Amino acid sequence: MRLALDEHTLNELTIPQPEQPYAVLIGLDSLQGLQAARVLARRGVPVIGLARDRQDYYARTNVCQAVLFTETETPALIDTLEALGPKLGPKAVLFPCEDANVLLVSKYRERLAEWYHILLPEHQVLETLMDKERFYRFAQEEGLPIPTTFMVHSRQEMEQAAQEVEFPCIMKPPLSAAPEWEANTIAKAFLVRDREELLGLYDRYHRWAPGFIVQNWIPGPDTNLFSCNCYFDRHGRPILSFTTRKLRQWPPTTGQSCLSQMEPNPIVEQATLDLYRRVQHRGLGYLEMKLDARTGKFLIVEPNVGRPTGRSTNGEAAGLELLYTIYCDLLGWPLPENRLRRPTVKWIHLRRDFQSGLWHWRRKELTLAQWLRSWRGPKAFAVFSWRDPAPFLWDVARVIRLLFSSEERAKRQYDRPLQAESKRA
Repeated sequence: MRLALDEHTLNELTIPQPEQPYAVLIGLDSLQGLQAARVLARRGVPVIGLARDRQDYYARTNVCQAVLFTETETPALIDTLEALGPKLGPKAVLFPCEDANVLLVSKYRERLAEWYHILLPEHQVLETLMDKERFYRFAQEEGLPIPTTFMVHSRQEMEQAAQEVEFPCIMKPPLSAAPEWEANTIAKAFLVRDREELLGLYDRYHRWAPGFIVQNWIPGPDTNLFSCNCYFDRHGRPILSFTTRKLRQWPPTTGQSCLSQMEPNPIVEQATLDLYRRVQHRGLGYLEMKLDARTGKFLIVEPNVGRPTGRSTNGEAAGLELLYTIYCDLLGWPLPENRLRRPTVKWIHLRRDFQSGLWHWRRKELTLAQWLRSWRGPKAFAVFSWRDPAPFLWDVARVIRLLFSSEERAKRQYDRPLQAESKRA
């Protein structure tokens, strides 16, 4: 069932009553939303997906009992969830899958509590962890390991930062998911070579952001990037955690993972658990860290909270049932026994890894044989699925279509040789 929701549709909507409670995913039109839906559906959990974009390739999945199209980044989402709640039967488990709907669900959690199981930290904690400026100020105050960081709110402050920061450096907005920022660029961060470039980027992008974070670049290859996914129960106990290592990313240098693998890293795992214990966290947590090639120390890149991440399924493929553990925990059911570790499992976003591999091959940094060898071993795919092929096929078709769109090409024009983080590119 695929419905675009309005007041009339909601009033007429009939939801089949399953034998066990629904998992309601907000943000099905995202990589983490698609993956969460597939993981839970494989465990026999009935899934309802909420998405904003009817044309999005992620929302083409066939694993949901229903896909409902509605606003997911405005308070209208809360109205939809309130109207949907009484139709679901047993109290459902709510999985927000994008930053914007995490914040909305947190802000209005009391209105939703009658119909949905929700586990998030206190709203103030959530905002501190999700807003980059607030988090880096917190990290500075607490002495957490971060690169040298400057908070910039004006041209004058950017000129001062340009005098003090080391180049190359990183420039990024405090909230890259802000609507005005996303409407004008897909970039989440820029790698900047020199002072003139930094000031030029500020002049170009400052109208779409309330400020910027400028940080020293952490030297080292992509393979120095590690992340830890974790889950804290309502009592603040860490129930499950695992670490992964990036092998390649797209775009290169400052992009999102397209090939990663399970790899134990006690330093990163302990730093993640210590951070979330310190803020009395509840629910899903994630922390990315990078090994500084000069000092041999790990520095924090950024946290994500309250939602699955793209690499959550890296753990799922390794026998760590993260999302089903959350579902069972919030329902008060016994936790799944299958929480074993197989560190060699790899996670691959086929299309992005093709782009990344081609980029490195053109620069003679990767041979075809090395590329193919990097895929060896047990694998989990980000988008591709024989049982659910539509999202992958629509993604390929979308990329071909974008090649002929001048507007989309303009949003993907980075000042070369800058590389920018992208959600979808």
